[in-house]
Amino acid sequence: MPRIHLTAVLAALAPSLLAATVASAALAQTVPPAQDDALTASKTEIPTAFQPGVPADNYVRREVMIPMRDGVRLHTVIIIPKGLTDAPMILDRTPYNANRLTNGTGSTHVEMLVRQGYGTLLQNGYILVAQDVRGKYGSEGDYVMNRPVVGPLNTTGVDHATDAYDTIDWLSKNVSESNGRVGTMGNSYDGFTVTQSLINPHPALKAAVPMMAMVDGWMGDDWFHNGAFRWLGAIDYALGQEGARSGGPAWPAACFDDYECALAAGSAAQLGEAKGVQQTGFWNQLLRHPSYDAWWQAQAVDKILATQPLKVPTLWVNGLWDQEDIYGTMAAYRAVEPKDVNNDMNFLVAGPWMHGGAYRDSGSSIGQVQFDSATAYYFQRHVLLPFLDAHLKTHGAPADISPVTLFESGRNEWRHLQSWPTDVPSRRLYLQAGNGLGFTAPAEGGPSDSNKAFDEYISDPAHPVPYIQRPVRGDAWRTWLATDQRPYSDRADVVTYVSEPLTEAVRISGNPQVHLFAATTGTDSDWVVKLIDVYPSEYWLQPEMGGYQLAVSMDIFRGRYRESLSDPKAIAPNRPLEYKWALPAASHTFLPGHRIMVQVQSSWFPLYDRNPQTFVPNIMFAKPGDYRRATQRVYHTGANATFIDLPLAVDQAGE
Repeated sequence: MPRIHLTAVLAALAPSLLAATVASAALAQTVPPAQDDALTASKTEIPTAFQPGVPADNYVRREVMIPMRDGVRLHTVIIIPKGLTDAPMILDRTPYNANRLTNGTGSTHVEMLVRQGYGTLLQNGYILVAQDVRGKYGSEGDYVMNRPVVGPLNTTGVDHATDAYDTIDWLSKNVSESNGRVGTMGNSYDGFTVTQSLINPHPALKAAVPMMAMVDGWMGDDWFHNGAFRWLGAIDYALGQEGARSGGPAWPAACFDDYECALAAGSAAQLGEAKGVQQTGFWNQLLRHPSYDAWWQAQAVDKILATQPLKVPTLWVNGLWDQEDIYGTMAAYRAVEPKDVNNDMNFLVAGPWMHGGAYRDSGSSIGQVQFDSATAYYFQRHVLLPFLDAHLKTHGAPADISPVTLFESGRNEWRHLQSWPTDVPSRRLYLQAGNGLGFTAPAEGGPSDSNKAFDEYISDPAHPVPYIQRPVRGDAWRTWLATDQRPYSDRADVVTYVSEPLTEAVRISGNPQVHLFAATTGTDSDWVVKLIDVYPSEYWLQPEMGGYQLAVSMDIFRGRYRESLSDPKAIAPNRPLEYKWALPAASHTFLPGHRIMVQVQSSWFPLYDRNPQTFVPNIMFAKPGDYRRATQRVYHTGANATFIDLPLAVDQAGE
């Protein structure tokens, strides 16, 4: 064993001992003199103005006020990782506070400042720019919810398209660390502002990523679905966005269970009055426009983009369990797709995500449902980053990504397609007598009023079907679309149809189409249809999922719009009528041993307002006496056989 000399040890330790001595000396200099320990009448231990220590950051933060063409200045935060040069910029225009978006954790490390998706970009050589839209937080001007584009509904000369243009123009000329190239990106309302940047885009805008964007608030995004009003969320959102420039006041809850408070309030107008939200402009617009009139149609982003040339490579990001904006991304992608003649400008990703799930968390699960991999991480690293690098970096390599990247739940696999949905064969899934469900058309039954021809239930507005188990609380909102549907399958006001266990896989890819034949004793009615995957009673891969009823696609339709979305009409009572609408896009395999289920009901509360089941001109202002019980009949025989057209998946070359 070699001998160790003390002098060598001391020599090795000398630098650290010296540093410790210096630190101790510095600390000693800060110790207050002993006489300060005495307590006096005027003494306080709280400094007049505390100055926190600032650790060394690995980024530069700038706050600027960027002028718009009308003189209004917009508050903008620029985050630049230290040492970056010739870097691309990602712009997120938001009504949700640019300061919070760029410093949600208070960390001094750039990758920790923001949600994980932006953290990935910051770690890979991007500059992040967040901007408060006009009228919100630090920006000047007036706020208007989903400000319409300049035209008949907006004569101010400015909109989100012009504000994006002016902002990109300033950034491309004034951020010295950048290469002058800008990409727009954002989720929800921020996704809506991304879509607006595509209208007469600035030449420096080289890529756009609208995530789960607000596109059409009436057809199937935040405010209505097929005419049914999403009242509880709309009220709270309108209050939060327009109650104040810096975020609306919190409304004190009178009930632990939102179902109870909403039921007691009555109509949408009455609940809004109780919350004081009628003081906001947008809420009153909702009350005035319950139908798909010219006001809604002129604002539908998919219709607007269909008139625009495709100039900017765009990556649309869709969540298959998006509880807020499940309609818009797909609608906008489809509207633009015909313009992509070379199939190299219009891209789509659809993943198993809740609202914002593509960049907010790992994407490995939603509620109890597991997906066998971190799907959001896959998207960020293998689709998003290559797409942006190719179009924004000065010498970016071409992106090796498919025009469509699609996650297929059930099998839990990614599919790489040339387009989606495609023109594929469909297969009719029929409701059958005895609460059965199958692909064989029911035989002709007896007369139309025979109890073999239909199933019947009572829909009572005084006891509506909840959309989640009570108590209804906001903390269940994000994952509610994937919650277990068993609590409703045995309710007397829900009719349930279920297949035999499958002997072979049924793989669907696209929008299931509902063809519901139903009658009501009322003169108006809502219809909710749910397409459900029923797990085996024992499920060895995840035992707690035994018997789970996973909603694959479901939505509501307000009966008064059966003939026209813009011109509501009373329903002829006691007559079987056909109601047709598309359920949200699905990509799912019903595996062998599983069963397929369909549930039909006439309320979904308090997610949607109650239909009084008596025709009134404007349901928003329905009176207590308008709400009446109705007998509902769902038909499944002969010419009145209810079915869902399932879009069958077809493998494409290159998958």
